[in-house]
Amino acid sequence: MTHAERAARFLADPERASWHDQSLWFLREKRDRAARQVPDWEALREEAAAIKRHALSRLPELWTRFEERARARGAVVHWARDAAEHNAIVASLLEQRGVRRLVKSKSMLTEECALNPYLAARGIEVIDTDLGERIVQLRDEPPSHIVMPAIHLRRGEIGELFAREMGTPRGLDDPAALTAAARRDLRTRFLAAEAGLTGANFAVAESGGLVVVTNEGNADLGTALTRIHIASVGLEKIVPEVADLPVFLRLLARSATGQAITSYTSHFHGPASPEGELHVVVVDNGRSALLGRPAHFEALSCIRCGACMNTCPVYRRSGGHSYGATVPGPIGSVLEPARSPATHASLPHACTLCGSCAEVCPVKIPLPQQLLAWRGELRSHRPGGVSVSFGLRALAAVMTNATLYDFVGRIARSIGRRLPQSVLGALLGPWTRGRTAPVIPARSFRQLIAERERKRG
Repeated sequence: MTHAERAARFLADPERASWHDQSLWFLREKRDRAARQVPDWEALREEAAAIKRHALSRLPELWTRFEERARARGAVVHWARDAAEHNAIVASLLEQRGVRRLVKSKSMLTEECALNPYLAARGIEVIDTDLGERIVQLRDEPPSHIVMPAIHLRRGEIGELFAREMGTPRGLDDPAALTAAARRDLRTRFLAAEAGLTGANFAVAESGGLVVVTNEGNADLGTALTRIHIASVGLEKIVPEVADLPVFLRLLARSATGQAITSYTSHFHGPASPEGELHVVVVDNGRSALLGRPAHFEALSCIRCGACMNTCPVYRRSGGHSYGATVPGPIGSVLEPARSPATHASLPHACTLCGSCAEVCPVKIPLPQQLLAWRGELRSHRPGGVSVSFGLRALAAVMTNATLYDFVGRIARSIGRRLPQSVLGALLGPWTRGRTAPVIPARSFRQLIAERERKRG
């Protein structure tokens, strides 16, 4: 199923689509206000982009240094080539220690690797402790946003879910009351857990440490109340030095939710206690292959703030699930085709090329250019690829020849003006589903200019 087909299902509920659009634009406006309060905002973006490019050019060296420093602090570093190896490593660590209850903070990497069902099939209970992640877990559906996983749901729907799963009163839709109910339920899960798993926002080569930012403190609880901490880290999350962190931390929360800083910024250096364990699983899963693509490697700079989603007119109006991908929105439309071109060939076309995503990206990823590059590379995977290629070549021939352009324009105008609007709209196809077919003018712009010049002598 293509993005357009899934988006049509989301748009079948106009009220939800409108509410979703407004909620995300509210976050975009908060981001803008927060950015304006930082005088050196653009300089920070430039510096963050430079640090990321530098790190991506030195990944082997930086990860070698990270492993040395992390091991010196008592951590164990594991390497996973793909999702299967990641899941096998995590399962092995848990099974060897007899762990049957795992609490997990938000980690898009584990979503990418489909860790939850993998562990569940082996008798290990996994509880997502981020509130949004817990909601979508109880609904048995994937997150629709990387920062706000349940942004697509109304309060009433969450109230119905909690009444069914947690025994709260039916009809409850007060956010504070729903949050308190979730907190009570999760407290028992935390206390019963035997291991905690987190993602990582940054891995620091200089110190061998990990940085995890949350607004709920669930990563801290999951790792403080258990003896075993497993951290799943993407290959691209490395930064060279501790001094690089303030640059990213000033950008991350402001770009994501308009906050000056997240409520919790936790640094992990080795096990939390002498009898504890810290296992860092570093995952490639196609990242090194993307690194070798000159047109797309900068997508690995992404710090997962979600700002591109909050501003994207397509994402806001089509919902995160319409992308059929772990990471939706503009950045997902670049990342996902690299993993499965045939499956995600429609995603680069879910874009108006308005450039808004690049304007708000804290690390200045040139997303419109990358999406445009994917459109060219994925033509063979698109339905009707041959006819589309022929049509584009014909269009290029017309657009690059002034005489031919003028001739075709005259013919098209002559035919178009004779057709009823209903027929013209049908011929224009999907373009007119949300638009009125344009009125065909009697004369072209070039003709109008020529006439004006003649009158002026």
